[in-house]
Amino acid sequence: MDRHFSSSGLTNSKKRSIGLENLSLIEEYYERWKKDSSSVPDDWNAFFEGFEFGYNESLKNGPIEVGGKKPISIDLKKQRAVYELINAYRTLGHYIANLDPLGFNRYEFDELKLERFGLNQGDLDQEFDSGDLAGGGTRKLKEILDILKESYCSTLAVEFMHMDSFVQRQWIAQKIEGKLFKLKFSKEQKKQILYDLLKAELFEAFLHTRYVGQKRFSLEGCCTLIPMMDAVIENCPMHGIERIVIGMAHRGRLNLLANILQQDYKVIFDEFSENYVPEGVLGDGDVRYHLGFEAALKTRSGEIVTVGLAPNPSHLEAVNPVVEGKARAWERRLLDTEKRKKVLPVLIHGDASFMGQGVVQETLNLSRLEGYKTGGTLHIIINNQIGFTTVPQDGRSTHHCTAVALMLAVPIFHVNGDDPLAAVFAVLTALEYRQLFGQDVVVDLVGYRKYGHNEGDEPSFTQPLLYKAIAQHPNISDVFLDQLIKTGDMTREEANEYRKIFVAELNQKMEESKAWIKSEQPPTLRQRMSCPRILDPVKTAVPLEELLYVGRCLVQEPPDFNLNPKVRKILAERKAMIEGKEPILIPFAEMLAFGTLLYEGIPVRLSGQDSRRGTFSQRHAVLYDTKAAKKYVPLEHIHPNQAIFCIYNSPLSEYAVLGFDYGYSLDYPEALIIWEAQYGDFANGAQVIIDLYLVSSESKWGVASNIVLLLPHGYEGQGPEHSSARVERFLQACAEDNIVVAHCTTPANYFHILRRQVLRGFSKPLVLFTHKSLLRNPHCSSEISEFVQGTFEEVLADPQVHQPSPKVILCCGKVYYDLLEYRKSIGKMDIPLVRIEQLYPLHEKKLKEIVLRYQPQSLVWCQEEPKNMGAWNYIFPKLQELFALPLTYAGREASASTATGSLAYHRLEQQKLLSDAFKE
Repeated sequence: MDRHFSSSGLTNSKKRSIGLENLSLIEEYYERWKKDSSSVPDDWNAFFEGFEFGYNESLKNGPIEVGGKKPISIDLKKQRAVYELINAYRTLGHYIANLDPLGFNRYEFDELKLERFGLNQGDLDQEFDSGDLAGGGTRKLKEILDILKESYCSTLAVEFMHMDSFVQRQWIAQKIEGKLFKLKFSKEQKKQILYDLLKAELFEAFLHTRYVGQKRFSLEGCCTLIPMMDAVIENCPMHGIERIVIGMAHRGRLNLLANILQQDYKVIFDEFSENYVPEGVLGDGDVRYHLGFEAALKTRSGEIVTVGLAPNPSHLEAVNPVVEGKARAWERRLLDTEKRKKVLPVLIHGDASFMGQGVVQETLNLSRLEGYKTGGTLHIIINNQIGFTTVPQDGRSTHHCTAVALMLAVPIFHVNGDDPLAAVFAVLTALEYRQLFGQDVVVDLVGYRKYGHNEGDEPSFTQPLLYKAIAQHPNISDVFLDQLIKTGDMTREEANEYRKIFVAELNQKMEESKAWIKSEQPPTLRQRMSCPRILDPVKTAVPLEELLYVGRCLVQEPPDFNLNPKVRKILAERKAMIEGKEPILIPFAEMLAFGTLLYEGIPVRLSGQDSRRGTFSQRHAVLYDTKAAKKYVPLEHIHPNQAIFCIYNSPLSEYAVLGFDYGYSLDYPEALIIWEAQYGDFANGAQVIIDLYLVSSESKWGVASNIVLLLPHGYEGQGPEHSSARVERFLQACAEDNIVVAHCTTPANYFHILRRQVLRGFSKPLVLFTHKSLLRNPHCSSEISEFVQGTFEEVLADPQVHQPSPKVILCCGKVYYDLLEYRKSIGKMDIPLVRIEQLYPLHEKKLKEIVLRYQPQSLVWCQEEPKNMGAWNYIFPKLQELFALPLTYAGREASASTATGSLAYHRLEQQKLLSDAFKE
């Protein structure tokens, strides 16, 4: 019957009837099947075969005798109804489960009433075959109902009938049905769970009374999270897990740091001081409940599990893809890229944000994709049943906050936070599922929020009845302790003694913190961040022999491979380039940069939308056979001992994919990690990651990344969404040597800056604006000699003008080639064009030296972008400071939109800005 309900579409419907109406359908199918088994769907055919076999076996020797009782006769119609009842509870039981500790959200559900199935109270003492329920067998209907309610409608409920796999559904059912999970815990395990709860609650109460009104985002109401996480870590060694990567928002973060990751209580108390300044932090730092942490935790059995808590901004779910990227990097480090069992990503969500923020869905979608899978993630939801002041009915259109996870067809456990045994059982079952099936799994911990959104907030303004009930509700530890006292597993005296010892430890740590704070000098203005080496030249040239060897490998046509004729032509053109017959263009310069790094043992990872071929059909890093389903990656065939090369076409996501690659770069800094936007404009979709991680993580958290962003940028009349990568936004975020922003105009400079990114010895994100029309422009080319000597040049002098000139035109990017062509058309070959290849950090010394050699009386800044965009507002004050010369702007007028949608207007605007640049 599992197959029936999975395939019939009933699993996700609350309102569709599954009672008498469908019994008539079963009767009809049954009659058709008896006449012709092929006349019904395969799943019905399998069901009827199994049912007939079981029924005939039971009756072939006469009426059934059960346990010496008198023979029973089976009502076929009611027996079928019982099967439907069992599957209905499996499918829908979670809707009426006892999940809310406060008792508010309890539901009546007509779909599960006996009458819906043609059954009634008089049938409760009737015996029926229970199918595979809790091991199967003949049971009274009353017993069947008791098992179903205990399994699916108690303080633990599970959604699993939507899952595609029959094997996985069967596994979940066997774990849940008829298992009195509370009996699975030993006395010592129960005590440990209570101790975890006491630590969690006493820690929060201590902070609440000692640091009145200070924000800490208390875990109270969901403190069961602490024994759950303790159980996960304790059980990791038996599952082969060596590393856990955790991402979570601020609620409960301090509690997790203190009581799970074992951060010194004194350090946490230090951070509450008004004069606290963290040691060794040059940047701005961040609030205490956003900071990351690393720990090597020794389990009670003696094994070590390393745990990393990723830093997180207030965009609650932004950390999700970052954690997945970090986990994948660790899998690479631990040589676990096939089974993916050694690293466990754990994402701890809020109920409102899990349902409300789109990056959750984007990250879930990554979970099984070739370039982004991590072997499954354990999701735990701290379900406060409220988001700030917004109740669920105002914040989501679904019954459960977990509905978005249904897309993955994975189990979702819902558990009442006041039942710690059920919660620990749920999370350990989830952990086992993840390790066995390699898929995501969700545990929804339903509790409440004891105080407001933060400790300075007054929740009774908006939820007076709810918070009246919360004020009267006992602590979870008190509820659980009463249970343990009744079962004889614990005494109240033992619990009180533990409380006394733990509070004494907290008091001692607080006294140590007070003494430390008093001994410290008052804080002074911080030292600004800087990277003195950021403008130092780096040796990026490649020996000629190496360049030629790598280049020949990249243009070699694979044997027994049917190439597309156009691709064969591209390889032939590149072969002419490496043989010195033609200059090298940008696409091949990029391949040479990748290839030489791989040859030198440096891994390369590139991901983005359509990156394998390239948005503009320029890269062709992966070749596809035209007659067979096979592919060939030239960059994987350079040398037997080369580093690994990975290139992936990403899903249509910028937010999650950039977050993933950023996270990967943090824990695998020795590799060249690149995220490419299909068009630079699309980086808008990843603005949260750019603002809150990429440009500020070093200042906030001391976390450095070497990720490269490739952002196609240039005005070719393709409209407002295919022209601008919003150069101005990146430049506005530049300070304290936090990132590098560049726009290379030669293939050689592009080659050198890519190699410099991993050869310079420190990590800084590189925002690299790339080209579209210049990819095949023969003027945008470099000779082989430029690759085997020299290095990246932050500023380029005019190669054609060497004599003094009354005016110098400064520019950046593609517009240089438009200026070059326009200059030739008007015959003003004596006016130099100086290119700024690296906008930030600006190499002021080199720029000044190049400009002054022309002895100009005035300067012009020329750009394609509107005046309120591009580099103008950034470069204008810098040029004024460097040169005491008149400075003129040549570019588009300020605009609300990045570009016009009319090709005719575009050409008129482009012609005018070129004319303005050379105007006397």
